[in-house]
Amino acid sequence: MSVNVTSIVHEGEWTGSVGRTGIDKRSVHGRVRLCANAVAGDVVADRKAHGGYDKAVYAYAREDAQWWERELGISIAAGRFGENLTTQGVDVTHALIGERWRIGSALLEVSQPRIPCTVFAGFWDRSTLIKDFTSAGRPGSYLRIIEEGEIGAGDEIVIVHRPSHGITISDLFAAKSGERSRIAEITNVPEVSDSIRDWAQRILGA
Repeated sequence: MSVNVTSIVHEGEWTGSVGRTGIDKRSVHGRVRLCANAVAGDVVADRKAHGGYDKAVYAYAREDAQWWERELGISIAAGRFGENLTTQGVDVTHALIGERWRIGSALLEVSQPRIPCTVFAGFWDRSTLIKDFTSAGRPGSYLRIIEEGEIGAGDEIVIVHRPSHGITISDLFAAKSGERSRIAEITNVPEVSDSIRDWAQRILGA
């Protein structure tokens, strides 16, 4: 539905240890280049928490945004979750880790859920947002750029590959939120990032 990049770089106490954030994203017109593990025109201030190969692009479903609109009684514009891609008709929450999407001339791979942070809560000016977002279980997904290319609003999202392991964004988000029943399975998923695998192995060894 929309491709979103940073519109305003905010500074202030709520922006975290870096002191600035590019979370405020707005819709852009025309084609946007996905290359070098980034969305052209976007700003990633805290590169320890965001960006890079495993978090190059963030997608959030319009259907989930509409759920939040009903829950909170507010209107939510594309990009308000800090997402680069606002999707429709794709079950982002239950996408498989390693699932691949062809969008425009780019090929993207589902990598991991977004974990809410204090910057997100500050941007929304909602002190309970981390707890609310975790409880809702609608985290959206980070994507890797497997093949660089250009995308734009209106492009079809074609799912070209689904792995057989069965671990979804929802499963991984639940595990990161305290549900440990599938930790062993997560460590065996080939497409899981090194940081997630290391975390899961530490949990198993605890």
